[in-house]
Amino acid sequence: MGIFSFLKSKDDPADATSPESANEIAAEVTTMAGGDDLPFSVPEGLNIDALTTPVPSVSETPQIGPVDAAKTAELQPKIVEVIKTVFDPEIPVDIYELGLIYDILVDAERRVLVKMTLTSPACPSAQQIPSEVRYKIKALPEVTDAWVEIVWEPPWGKERMSETAKLSLGFF
Repeated sequence: MGIFSFLKSKDDPADATSPESANEIAAEVTTMAGGDDLPFSVPEGLNIDALTTPVPSVSETPQIGPVDAAKTAELQPKIVEVIKTVFDPEIPVDIYELGLIYDILVDAERRVLVKMTLTSPACPSAQQIPSEVRYKIKALPEVTDAWVEIVWEPPWGKERMSETAKLSLGFF
C-alpha cells in the first residue's frame, strides 16, 4: 500500500503508488518532454525550449547591456501581452493590471529585464510568479533571454492598480 492510500477508494484495487504505475508515469513524462505527444497545443512561434531551461541560481545577475529604446518600444507590447497571462493565485487579476510591473527594459541583443514587485514581502507566491514571468517572456521568439528583478521601492499600494483591476476587485 502506498503512503497516500487513504486518498483512494477502498473499492479501487489498483495501487496508484506501485512501482509499475510510477514507471508508467515516468515513461509518459519522458514522452511528453520530447514534445511529440504533448497533450496540449503549443501556440505557433513560441520557443518551448525556454520553458524547460533550468531555474537560474539566486546569485545569477542579469546580463543585459545598455537599454535600447527602439527595441524596448518594439518588444514591450508583446512582453506586456504575455505578462498579462500571469495571475497571483489569490487575486483574480493579472499582475500587470495589479501594478506589480515597474519597468521593462530591452537591450540591443533583445535581452529583457523586468523590474517588478509583489503585493507583500510575505507573498506565498514569491518564487512562482517571477519564474512564470521570466519563462513566459523567454518563450517569445524575439527575446534572446530574460530576467526578473524583484524590487521593493517604491512600495506597492492599491493606487498602482489599473482602473480595470480596481473595478474587478470592487475598490470603486
